[in-house]
Amino acid sequence: MFEHISLMTLDSLLKCTFSYDSDCQEKPSDYIAAIYELSSLIVKREHCLPHHIDFIYYLSSNGRKFRRACRIVHEFTANVVQLRKKALKEKGVENWIKSKQGKTKDFIDILLLSKDEDGNPLTDEEMRDEVDTFMFEGHDTTASGLSWILYNLASHPEYQEKCREEVKQLLKGETTHLEWDDLSQLPFTTMCIKESLRLHPPVTAVSRRCTEDVTMPDGKVLPKGNISLISIYGTHHNPAVWPNPEVYDPYRFDPASTQERSSHAFVPFSAGPRNCIGQNFAMAEMKVVLALTLLNFKVTLDPNRSVRRKPELILRAEGGLWLQVEALKP
Repeated sequence: MFEHISLMTLDSLLKCTFSYDSDCQEKPSDYIAAIYELSSLIVKREHCLPHHIDFIYYLSSNGRKFRRACRIVHEFTANVVQLRKKALKEKGVENWIKSKQGKTKDFIDILLLSKDEDGNPLTDEEMRDEVDTFMFEGHDTTASGLSWILYNLASHPEYQEKCREEVKQLLKGETTHLEWDDLSQLPFTTMCIKESLRLHPPVTAVSRRCTEDVTMPDGKVLPKGNISLISIYGTHHNPAVWPNPEVYDPYRFDPASTQERSSHAFVPFSAGPRNCIGQNFAMAEMKVVLALTLLNFKVTLDPNRSVRRKPELILRAEGGLWLQVEALKP
């Protein structure tokens, strides 16, 4: 499921935020393959102490693979930026701005028109780095989230059927097109999504540098400048916060019960001023994809394959996540 859903989320992200039509779902993607390889290589590097030294790492076979994968990713994003820069140059900045009046600017528009405090535009490298971050964070995490949601609903057909009925009642057989306002009318589907993000958070941990001394409840102090690792997976599986944490139970997120928990008990998108900038887009995308998938297909587990979590940069499954999909009769 991961590869197919990754292609869909990448295609959606490119169209929605970059106005770029990649057709990546219709053909093999070197970019997706490179992202997978980078995710694996980074974790392998963390577990090998000598490879923490750049000089040693880049002499190794994994270091060479890392450089090659980075080059593929950078070339892909640089191409996205250059195509838009070319269009901007041909049309002229003033005409480009006029054509955007009354319309929402996409991410590339904002980067191309941005200037620093000295009035200088962003360099090609700066724009590429911003696009790299947005594209990786925006498609791979959502793909992981959606894959695990489908897995959990395949594991619990009663919840899957309840989500399907909720979508049917909302659309009433008149259309398969969801409007923005419709997304708030899927409460149980939203509960299922959130419970899956708790049980299988796409990002299992984040790190933060303390900008000042932080005193913990037990009196211990985290000194300024210290880098702290926060385990999102550990928080979401803490039995003191979540009874029976390994059980998939969407009713944990019934609005009536969530008031009893800390606002930081559920942090799939992190929290605070440096939380995920794209979390609203990600939640909307997951609702739309899940609703339309369940409306048209029944998802079941593959009895011949077991599932074992594989934490890399993004939570995946060893050997992939295999599900069986059956088209439903209209």
